[in-house]
Amino acid sequence: MNSTLRSSVRKTIIGVQFLFVAFGATVLVPLLVGLDPSIALFTAGVGTLLFHLVTKGKVPIFLGSSFAFIAPIIEATKHFGLPGTLFGLLGVSLVYFLMSALIKWQAVAFIQRLFPPVVIGPVIILIGLTLASSGVNMAKENWPLALIALFTAVIITIYAKGLLKLVPVFAGIVVAYITAYFMGVLDFTEIHQAAWFSLPHFVTPSVSWKAVLYMMPVAIAPVIEHVGDIYVVNTVAQKDFVKDPGLHRTMLGDGLACLVSAFLGGPPVTTYSEVTGAMALTKMTNPEVIRIAAVAGILFSVIGKVSAFLRSIPSSILGGIMLLLFGTIACAGITNLVKNQVDFQDTRNTVIASLILTIGIGGAQFSVGGFSMAGIGLASLIGVFLNLIIPPTKK
Repeated sequence: MNSTLRSSVRKTIIGVQFLFVAFGATVLVPLLVGLDPSIALFTAGVGTLLFHLVTKGKVPIFLGSSFAFIAPIIEATKHFGLPGTLFGLLGVSLVYFLMSALIKWQAVAFIQRLFPPVVIGPVIILIGLTLASSGVNMAKENWPLALIALFTAVIITIYAKGLLKLVPVFAGIVVAYITAYFMGVLDFTEIHQAAWFSLPHFVTPSVSWKAVLYMMPVAIAPVIEHVGDIYVVNTVAQKDFVKDPGLHRTMLGDGLACLVSAFLGGPPVTTYSEVTGAMALTKMTNPEVIRIAAVAGILFSVIGKVSAFLRSIPSSILGGIMLLLFGTIACAGITNLVKNQVDFQDTRNTVIASLILTIGIGGAQFSVGGFSMAGIGLASLIGVFLNLIIPPTKK
């Protein structure tokens, strides 16, 4: 085997491996919000390829389903239905496009002034805590299975080494699923009936401008997270992607990927930190490898039995994973506050963070005529507004 062929084989193996790093989390989002999991694989692959096209193939980033939108999608579906909610996700793209233009015009400092840590940290905490009750309700359908999934994920997170440490969600689901098989609680009927080749079940959005307004504020946290992810990738790849191809291009790439995903009936796809961790571990930062992972995701999405298998996972197993997952997201918000040394002895910071949390967790709703906003979106906007109008404390 010549060196070129060996290199291609190695890239392919690592690319598929990268997909499996993101696999569990990518398919978990649609399973929780009522979408076909194969759509998430398809849109993650297409979105990643589109992102690489926009960024001139220079940035080694994989795009996958974003956890930040789980709670908003579930809540929006109650008000606007699933097709209306998918149309609302177009608002996420609009936020990315706006931020891309602002970064091109004013540089990153403007975004950081608009969304400081005292706003972003509590919003991330809110995203994690909003669905805590949903996780418990799903887990209590079969607590033994839920706890097996949970403890497996915890053990992998704490004690595993190498690539295994990057797939706690995937490992937790696999171990609990095998246990469910021996408990005799699985139903394989749909898997047997599924075709080997089957296109994902695409959902056509229906126009709902209220859903767009509902979803737009939710994009604030992922937009800021995107900035952080790019700087992390800079460190891992030892290149400055903020300058070349430019942060405005990476932001635009995420926005276009979210737009395509919404039109196809998938969840928003954003930059994936898990795959960045895998790159740091394997020392493989070639963007070609990420594109191989994207193509592999598209291929998996059209295997009907894979989609049927994913739908056969008991909801209690997903509930067990959610207990850790949403708590971890909340802790990420706390970490954001700690790392940025937000001073809560400063009354200004206390007021902003407190109102974001109480309004979001309390389920406050603002309505004027036919327009209404509630939950994370309302809390995020109030946080941004308070940050702009309350003068900084003089020191």
